Amino acid sequence: MVESFSETLDHFGVSVDKNRVYKIMRQGSLGDAFDTFGAENGLNRHDLEEVYYPLEKKLQKPELFHGVKDILKLIKQSNGNNFLLTHRNGRSLYFMNNDNIIDLFTDFVTADQPFPRKPDPTSLNYLIEKNRVNRNDAVMVGDRNLDVDAGHNANIAGILFDPDHIIDVNSNPEYQIENMAEIQALIKK
Repeated sequence: MVESFSETLDHFGVSVDKNRVYKIMRQGSLGDAFDTFGAENGLNRHDLEEVYYPLEKKLQKPELFHGVKDILKLIKQSNGNNFLLTHRNGRSLYFMNNDNIIDLFTDFVTADQPFPRKPDPTSLNYLIEKNRVNRNDAVMVGDRNLDVDAGHNANIAGILFDPDHIIDVNSNPEYQIENMAEIQALIKK
C-alpha cells in the first residue's frame, strides 16, 4: 500500500517520505493518507484514488507477518475459529489462498459486502451471530486502534498488534503485542 501510494503521489509530481505514509496509514487509515497528502498538496481525493487503486492492484503482493500461520493453526487445533474482517475486497481471499491459510478460517467479511466500516461493529456482529461465537471467548486482533474499537463496540476483547511501536494507543486494548508468538501465551490462559 505504501509503495502504491508513493507512486500515486509521484504521478502528481509530489515526492514523499515513505515512512511518513506508513505511519499515517498505520495510525489511521488509507483514507487518512488520501486526505492528509491531498490537503497538503492541493490534490483532489478522487483524483488520487483514480491513480492509486489500479497501481495497488498491480503492485499488491502482501506478506504474512512472521508467526501468523502458526497461530492460526494453533487456534484451530485448540478447537477455536479464525475469522477475517477486512476493509479490503475479496482479493484478500486470493492472497490467503496463495499463502495456504484460507482453510484456517471459518468465515470472512470483506469490503465486497455491504457493511459499514470499522469501528462500526455491524460486520463483526454479523460474523459473531452467524457463527454462534460466544462473545466471552472472542477477541478481535488487529493492527490499528479501529480494530480494537470495533471489537469493543461488539462487546468483545481486543488485542492490538503493533510490531513497530508506531501506534498512538487510544483504544484501551486488553492486550498489546509486538509479535504473533505472544498470542500463544494468551491462548493458554
